[in-house]
Amino acid sequence: MRICVALSLLAALPAAAAPPPGASSCAGCHGGGGMPALASQPAGAIAEAMLAYKAGERSPTVMDRIARGFTEAEIRAIAAWVAAPR
Repeated sequence: MRICVALSLLAALPAAAAPPPGASSCAGCHGGGGMPALASQPAGAIAEAMLAYKAGERSPTVMDRIARGFTEAEIRAIAAWVAAPR
């Protein structure tokens, strides 16, 4: 009986969200390689920074070229996934 209850509770847990396209590559630079950590940032701040790079409003780095490859919706999805606690 206890095993059945435990299994039913485990099945009710949400599955780990798969990263949206493009999100998994963020950790290559922002996962401790000297670039700002993204995991501690709010999703809105990450998205706004990416959108500013995309619009050419922030100093050009590789990020302006990367950001131009995504739509606003994709950027917001990536930001939400990157900022989510793991």
